[in-house]
Amino acid sequence: MNSYKCNICGYIYIPERGDVRGNIKPGTAFKDLPDDWVCPVCGVNKSNFVEQPCKNN
Repeated sequence: MNSYKCNICGYIYIPERGDVRGNIKPGTAFKDLPDDWVCPVCGVNKSNFVEQPCKNN
C-alpha cells in the first residue's frame, strides 16, 4: 500500500499502521478513512494529503 503525506505539516499516513490517535485500525486504506478524519498533527482534512509511492527495499 502507498502512504499519504500531509502537504501542511509533513505527517505521513501509513495504512499498515493506521492512526492510533484517530482510532483508525492498522490496514485501513486511505480511501476508506472516514470523511471527517483529519491529520492527527495539524488537523487538516484528507484533501491536503498526497499519495507517496510505496518503497520496496
